[in-house]
Amino acid sequence: MKERKYYLDNIRWITVILVIIYHIIYIFNCSGVITNMNVRGIPIMDTFCIFVYPWFMCLLFVISGMATKYSLEKRTNKEFIKDRAKRILVPSIIGTFAYGWICGLVTNQYTDMFMGNGDSIPAFIKYFIYCLTGIGPLWYCHVLFIASVLIILIRKIDRNDKLSELGKNIKLWMLIPLAFIVWGSSFILNAPMITVYRFGIYLLMFLLGYYVFSNEVIQDKLQKYSVVLITISGIIGIIYVVRFYGQNFSSYNILQNWFTNIYLWFAIISILSFGKKYLDFNNKVTTYMNRNNFSFYVLHYEIVLLLGFVVVTYMNLPFILNYIIILLGTIIILPVVTAIIKRAPIINKLLLGTNK
Repeated sequence: MKERKYYLDNIRWITVILVIIYHIIYIFNCSGVITNMNVRGIPIMDTFCIFVYPWFMCLLFVISGMATKYSLEKRTNKEFIKDRAKRILVPSIIGTFAYGWICGLVTNQYTDMFMGNGDSIPAFIKYFIYCLTGIGPLWYCHVLFIASVLIILIRKIDRNDKLSELGKNIKLWMLIPLAFIVWGSSFILNAPMITVYRFGIYLLMFLLGYYVFSNEVIQDKLQKYSVVLITISGIIGIIYVVRFYGQNFSSYNILQNWFTNIYLWFAIISILSFGKKYLDFNNKVTTYMNRNNFSFYVLHYEIVLLLGFVVVTYMNLPFILNYIIILLGTIIILPVVTAIIKRAPIINKLLLGTNK
């Protein structure tokens, strides 16, 4: 049996932490990105969002693709899909209706979603509207489940696994021109207006993780150039932030820019190389974070949003303190909420896909 690749676990939970920090800053962004709260924060804080937005979700799909490859070496197709449905699809659907309404409710405090007709709309209808506007980070689960179904279909078609053999023959230098394929994928299968549902690029990242980056040879070669790759991606990232500072970093105009996609590609391969070299270890902290990373991901946004609503509505503080209070509050509340739900029979399965 292959040894567990702890560096993939560590990259995953570190990326989830980046997502949480991103959302704390994002809800107050000054770059024109639509949020649930129509409140402007400190413009310079957007620098963090601009820096991570192009690549952090793409990175999660690459990691998920690699993990799927290793999982399917131990499971049948049927077992894999059943597991993904239980652990990803069900929690994402139930979560939308169990706590997604919180996002819609907060949004309605800043934007009149019903255009003055709220009193005449039945409560259950408003509830469903709140839920549908409160999907939040759960979109990742939806796309990931579709990617999981897609890989099973590909495996059924490619019965001789020729694509895996093709992936094994990928040379390190070939990763560079792959950036142009990544760029091309940014133009396809994009949902109108809702820019988080970028099926083209996310499904490609998942497939690249499955067929290319799961290759042990590629991983070992990337490790040798980790310092060089991190340096290059860091320089490109700084230039990227300066180039697009103050603009709507979630708009298709920027997401489909050639420079954006080159940056995200170098960021991904450099983080994988760095992780392989420096993050392949396990201890009590990493074990705890890995065990709870999915729970933290799906539950954090409502906590961030409620804390944001409270500090803006009821506290008159220097704005920098708002960020700090929300961060500290999330650090305290999120693990507690996670622990409570994980210990609740039935609810733990429905919301987190876990057993007691």
